[in-house]
Amino acid sequence: MHRFLPTAFLIAALSACGSAPKPSAQFPTESWQSAIPQDDSYLLAAGDTVEVVVHSAPELSRQLKIAPDGRLRMPLADPIVASARTPDEVALALRAALASELKDPDLDVVPVDFASQAIFVGGEVRNPGMQTLPGQIDPLQAVIMAGGFTRDAKTRDVILMRRLPGGEVRTVVLDLKNGIKDPELATWLPLRRFDVVYVPRTQISEQNQFVEQFIRNALPVQFSLYYDLRQRN
Repeated sequence: MHRFLPTAFLIAALSACGSAPKPSAQFPTESWQSAIPQDDSYLLAAGDTVEVVVHSAPELSRQLKIAPDGRLRMPLADPIVASARTPDEVALALRAALASELKDPDLDVVPVDFASQAIFVGGEVRNPGMQTLPGQIDPLQAVIMAGGFTRDAKTRDVILMRRLPGGEVRTVVLDLKNGIKDPELATWLPLRRFDVVYVPRTQISEQNQFVEQFIRNALPVQFSLYYDLRQRN
């Protein structure tokens, strides 16, 4: 069982919105039994390497690594944000950045090397922190990788946070306790890198406020940058 909750916020301002839950093709509310095609968009992150193929100016084609600040730096263009964007979104941003130097810039962005494959598991687990994805695992398996639940864990209110294409951040509250009791209820999508799984100590009464406080106090720098919506320029 799970309860779907939208969360839109800026880490700097840490302002939460209280809009009603809205379904998303990338983060469905009804079925979590398997990944769906619309959820296949891969988001880039700091440390990833991409091949920029400039068809209209081949001499500019090159491999570039996304900097620790999440930006990509291309000759003749101002730096653009690449972290937490799809390759197509990065290509669109690069075309706009090169438009003042090239007439009708035509280019593609192709990922060639991926850096971190980490998720973050925090709260009431025995070994909170970053975990390396070993393959396709679900939130319960991530908790097991982090040493399992503590005695104080609220297993009915586990938060999963994910950033979607376009910059949207969504959270879902998962009832892992029922999934443990009945495997047929454990219908959770596989985790993706930079997903955040958080096991609270107490029942969550105000989800947006909870996420706000968690992001301010618990996320490592690498994850904070990934979820920082201020960098969508």
